[in-house]
Amino acid sequence: MSSPTPRRPRADERDLSSERGTRRSGRPGPRVTVGEGAVKPRPREAGPGEVRIVGGQWKRSKLPVPYSPGLRPTPDRVRETLFNWLGQDLSGWRVLDAFAGSGALGFEAASRGAAQTTLLERDGTLAAALRGHHKRLDKAGTVSMTVENADALSWMKRAAPGSFDLIFLDPPFADDLFAAALRAAAPLLAEQGVIYLESPASPAAVELPPDLGLSLWREGRAGAVHYRLLRRGG
Repeated sequence: MSSPTPRRPRADERDLSSERGTRRSGRPGPRVTVGEGAVKPRPREAGPGEVRIVGGQWKRSKLPVPYSPGLRPTPDRVRETLFNWLGQDLSGWRVLDAFAGSGALGFEAASRGAAQTTLLERDGTLAAALRGHHKRLDKAGTVSMTVENADALSWMKRAAPGSFDLIFLDPPFADDLFAAALRAAAPLLAEQGVIYLESPASPAAVELPPDLGLSLWREGRAGAVHYRLLRRGG
């Protein structure tokens, strides 16, 4: 007895797996509208990352970074250059990381012996992560570090003049806070104190206001990032 000739499927019976966003291999397919009630693929979500401390007692330690829109940790090679300029030993320095984010800059300073490091972060999730990193790394409780869940500009306007030797300013690029951050930070510098400023690498990204008593000491560029050291007292 001969086998029946297979019936050719009608158009409405054909395999719609590729149209529903999934190839037969199980991998996501192209987004296609297939009518009311279709399930659309979820957008790809950015997961947590990490930064690595490049020097000092915590060298090679990793800091997990929760996902946060606009967060842009300072790259390893920029931090290496920065601390070659500043010197590897920051013993006795009072340091402020005003827009802490991942904590990369503040933890580098603490790792290299800073006497006191203050980190400011307005995002509560990031601030909690920074406190957790400090507790994990400083098991002996010998590193003086404070994490404040605070707006950097408001906090700096209330802080005592001349209370820091080094201030890191790496505000979110999209917020355009560079000039305001410089004005808030400059009075907090001790004599011969230093500000690190990170900004977009464009010719007119940030102009240095002449009335702040700051002068350019060093500067560099890495990709889309321009970084400078500004010193009080020339």
